[in-house]
Amino acid sequence: MDHEPTISREQSRAARKGLGRDVLVASICGGVVALMVGASYAAVPFYNWFCRATGFNGTTQVATSAPATGPIARKIAVRFDSNVAPGLPWKFEPEQSEIEVNIGQVTTVFYTVTNQAARTTAGQAAYNVAPLTVGSYFQKINCFCFTEQTMAPGEKREMPVVFYVDPSIADDHENDGLNTITLSYTFYPVKDPVVKPLASGESDKRKGNL
Repeated sequence: MDHEPTISREQSRAARKGLGRDVLVASICGGVVALMVGASYAAVPFYNWFCRATGFNGTTQVATSAPATGPIARKIAVRFDSNVAPGLPWKFEPEQSEIEVNIGQVTTVFYTVTNQAARTTAGQAAYNVAPLTVGSYFQKINCFCFTEQTMAPGEKREMPVVFYVDPSIADDHENDGLNTITLSYTFYPVKDPVVKPLASGESDKRKGNL
Protein backbone atom coordinates (compact mmCIF):
# COMPACT_ATOMS: atom_id res chain seq x y z
CA MET A 1 0.00 0.00 0.00
CA ASP A 2 1.37 3.34 -1.03
CA HIS A 3 1.96 5.91 1.68
CA GLU A 4 1.43 9.63 1.12
CA PRO A 5 4.60 11.66 1.70
CA THR A 6 4.79 13.17 5.16
CA ILE A 7 6.26 16.52 6.16
CA SER A 8 8.51 16.65 9.16
CA ARG A 9 8.26 19.31 11.85
CA GLU A 10 11.48 20.84 10.66
CA GLN A 11 10.15 21.15 7.11
CA SER A 12 6.88 22.65 8.36
CA ARG A 13 8.74 25.14 10.54
CA ALA A 14 10.99 26.13 7.62
CA ALA A 15 7.96 26.58 5.35
CA ARG A 16 6.25 28.86 7.90
CA LYS A 17 9.47 30.82 8.34
CA GLY A 18 9.80 31.28 4.57
CA LEU A 19 6.18 32.39 4.30
CA GLY A 20 6.68 34.89 7.13
CA ARG A 21 9.79 36.25 5.41
CA ASP A 22 7.88 36.68 2.14
CA VAL A 23 5.10 38.58 3.92
CA LEU A 24 7.66 40.83 5.61
CA VAL A 25 9.42 41.57 2.33
CA ALA A 26 6.08 42.31 0.61
CA SER A 27 5.08 44.64 3.46
CA ILE A 28 8.36 46.52 3.25
CA CYS A 29 8.06 46.87 -0.53
CA GLY A 30 4.48 48.12 -0.16
CA GLY A 31 5.57 50.66 2.44
CA VAL A 32 8.38 51.92 0.21
CA VAL A 33 5.97 52.34 -2.73
CA ALA A 34 3.48 54.22 -0.54
CA LEU A 35 6.27 56.43 0.80
CA MET A 36 7.47 57.24 -2.73
CA VAL A 37 3.94 58.09 -3.89
CA GLY A 38 3.40 60.32 -0.86
CA ALA A 39 6.75 62.00 -1.40
CA SER A 40 5.89 62.76 -5.03
CA TYR A 41 2.68 64.52 -3.95
CA ALA A 42 4.50 66.42 -1.20
CA ALA A 43 7.44 67.47 -3.39
CA VAL A 44 5.76 70.47 -5.04
CA PRO A 45 4.34 72.12 -1.89
CA PHE A 46 7.59 71.40 -0.05
CA TYR A 47 9.60 73.00 -2.88
CA ASN A 48 7.31 76.04 -2.85
CA TRP A 49 7.66 76.35 0.93
CA PHE A 50 11.43 75.99 0.70
CA CYS A 51 11.66 78.74 -1.94
CA ARG A 52 9.51 81.12 0.11
CA ALA A 53 11.47 80.43 3.27
CA THR A 54 14.95 80.76 1.77
CA GLY A 55 14.57 82.94 -1.32
CA PHE A 56 15.92 80.07 -3.41
CA ASN A 57 15.62 80.52 -7.18
CA GLY A 58 14.88 84.21 -6.78
CA THR A 59 11.66 83.75 -4.82
CA THR A 60 10.85 86.95 -2.95
CA GLN A 61 9.81 87.11 0.70
CA VAL A 62 6.49 88.26 2.16
CA ALA A 63 6.53 90.99 4.81
CA THR A 64 3.70 92.49 6.86
CA SER A 65 5.26 95.83 7.71
CA ALA A 66 8.22 98.15 7.15
CA PRO A 67 11.62 97.07 8.48
CA ALA A 68 12.22 97.93 12.12
CA THR A 69 15.58 99.54 11.39
CA GLY A 70 14.26 101.94 8.73
CA PRO A 71 16.02 102.97 5.49
CA ILE A 72 19.79 103.23 5.26
CA ALA A 73 21.90 105.59 3.16
CA ARG A 74 22.90 103.01 0.55
CA LYS A 75 20.83 103.15 -2.62
CA ILE A 76 20.02 100.48 -5.16
CA ALA A 77 18.29 100.47 -8.57
CA VAL A 78 15.22 98.24 -8.99
CA ARG A 79 14.17 97.32 -12.52
CA PHE A 80 10.70 96.04 -13.41
CA ASP A 81 10.09 93.37 -16.04
CA SER A 82 6.75 92.10 -17.36
CA ASN A 83 5.79 89.08 -19.48
CA VAL A 84 2.58 87.38 -20.62
CA ALA A 85 2.47 83.65 -21.35
CA PRO A 86 0.91 82.38 -24.61
CA GLY A 87 -2.85 81.99 -24.46
CA LEU A 88 -3.54 85.09 -22.38
CA PRO A 89 -4.58 88.14 -24.49
CA TRP A 90 -3.31 90.76 -22.05
CA LYS A 91 -1.08 93.77 -22.38
CA PHE A 92 1.03 93.97 -19.24
CA GLU A 93 3.74 96.52 -18.43
CA PRO A 94 5.28 98.49 -15.56
CA GLU A 95 4.54 102.21 -15.35
CA GLN A 96 8.25 102.75 -14.64
CA SER A 97 10.98 100.54 -15.99
CA GLU A 98 13.47 101.42 -13.23
CA ILE A 99 13.67 103.42 -10.01
CA GLU A 100 16.36 104.10 -7.43
CA VAL A 101 15.51 103.57 -3.77
CA ASN A 102 17.24 103.56 -0.42
CA ILE A 103 17.71 100.08 0.99
CA GLY A 104 15.00 99.61 3.62
CA GLN A 105 12.70 102.23 2.05
CA VAL A 106 9.11 101.02 1.58
CA THR A 107 8.10 101.84 -1.99
CA THR A 108 4.94 101.48 -4.07
CA VAL A 109 5.09 100.97 -7.83
CA PHE A 110 2.35 100.16 -10.34
CA TYR A 111 1.94 97.78 -13.24
CA THR A 112 -0.86 98.25 -15.77
CA VAL A 113 -2.69 95.36 -17.39
CA THR A 114 -5.28 95.46 -20.17
CA ASN A 115 -7.50 92.62 -21.33
CA GLN A 116 -7.36 92.91 -25.11
CA ALA A 117 -9.92 90.18 -25.70
CA ALA A 118 -13.65 90.62 -26.34
CA ARG A 119 -14.38 88.19 -23.51
CA THR A 120 -13.67 87.87 -19.82
CA THR A 121 -10.29 86.29 -19.14
CA ALA A 122 -8.33 85.43 -16.02
CA GLY A 123 -4.68 85.08 -15.14
CA GLN A 124 -2.32 84.77 -12.24
CA ALA A 125 1.24 86.03 -11.99
CA ALA A 126 4.40 84.20 -11.07
CA TYR A 127 7.46 86.19 -10.07
CA ASN A 128 11.13 86.16 -9.15
CA VAL A 129 14.04 88.52 -8.72
CA ALA A 130 17.52 88.60 -10.21
CA PRO A 131 20.19 87.97 -9.15
CA LEU A 132 18.57 84.83 -7.76
CA THR A 133 20.54 85.08 -4.50
CA VAL A 134 18.79 88.38 -3.65
CA GLY A 135 15.37 86.72 -3.22
CA SER A 136 15.77 86.38 0.54
CA TYR A 137 16.28 90.16 0.87
CA PHE A 138 13.48 91.39 -1.39
CA GLN A 139 10.42 91.82 0.82
CA LYS A 140 6.94 92.37 -0.65
CA ILE A 141 4.21 93.80 1.59
CA ASN A 142 1.51 93.84 -1.08
CA CYS A 143 1.43 92.26 -4.53
CA PHE A 144 -1.16 91.39 -7.19
CA CYS A 145 0.57 88.04 -7.71
CA PHE A 146 -1.00 86.65 -4.55
CA THR A 147 -4.48 86.48 -6.10
CA GLU A 148 -6.11 85.37 -9.33
CA GLN A 149 -7.01 88.33 -11.57
CA THR A 150 -10.22 88.27 -13.64
CA MET A 151 -10.56 90.95 -16.31
CA ALA A 152 -13.70 92.03 -18.20
CA PRO A 153 -13.49 92.56 -21.98
CA GLY A 154 -11.31 95.60 -22.69
CA GLU A 155 -10.75 96.29 -19.00
CA LYS A 156 -7.60 98.15 -17.93
CA ARG A 157 -6.35 97.94 -14.37
CA GLU A 158 -3.51 99.40 -12.31
CA MET A 159 -1.93 96.92 -9.94
CA PRO A 160 0.34 98.00 -7.06
CA VAL A 161 3.42 96.34 -5.66
CA VAL A 162 4.62 97.48 -2.23
CA PHE A 163 8.13 96.35 -1.36
CA TYR A 164 11.44 97.10 0.29
CA VAL A 165 14.96 95.68 0.16
CA ASP A 166 15.91 94.30 3.58
CA PRO A 167 18.68 96.40 5.19
CA SER A 168 20.41 93.17 6.29
CA ILE A 169 21.64 92.84 2.69
CA ALA A 170 24.29 95.43 3.63
CA ASP A 171 25.80 92.88 6.03
CA ASP A 172 26.13 90.28 3.27
CA HIS A 173 29.53 91.09 1.79
CA GLU A 174 28.82 88.91 -1.24
CA ASN A 175 26.43 91.69 -2.28
CA ASP A 176 28.82 94.60 -1.72
CA GLY A 177 29.03 95.22 -5.46
CA LEU A 178 25.30 94.80 -6.08
CA ASN A 179 23.82 97.87 -7.78
CA THR A 180 20.67 96.58 -9.49
CA ILE A 181 17.83 94.18 -8.69
CA THR A 182 15.33 93.09 -11.35
CA LEU A 183 11.78 92.18 -10.31
CA SER A 184 10.13 90.08 -13.00
CA TYR A 185 6.49 89.00 -13.40
CA THR A 186 4.86 86.63 -15.85
CA PHE A 187 1.08 86.33 -16.12
CA TYR A 188 -0.26 82.87 -16.98
CA PRO A 189 -3.82 82.07 -18.13
CA VAL A 190 -6.28 80.55 -15.66
CA LYS A 191 -8.61 78.09 -17.41
CA ASP A 192 -11.34 77.91 -14.76
CA PRO A 193 -11.40 81.29 -13.00
CA VAL A 194 -13.17 81.74 -9.68
CA VAL A 195 -15.89 84.35 -10.12
CA LYS A 196 -15.97 86.78 -7.19
CA PRO A 197 -18.67 89.44 -6.70
CA LEU A 198 -17.49 93.04 -6.70
CA ALA A 199 -17.99 94.65 -3.32
CA SER A 200 -20.23 97.70 -3.37
CA GLY A 201 -18.35 100.97 -3.12
CA GLU A 202 -15.05 99.34 -4.01
CA SER A 203 -12.57 102.03 -4.97
CA ASP A 204 -9.69 101.90 -7.41
CA LYS A 205 -7.93 104.86 -5.83
CA ARG A 206 -4.24 104.53 -5.50
CA LYS A 207 -2.53 104.23 -2.16
CA GLY A 208 0.67 106.20 -1.72
CA ASN A 209 3.93 104.91 -0.33
CA LEU A 210 3.64 103.46 3.16
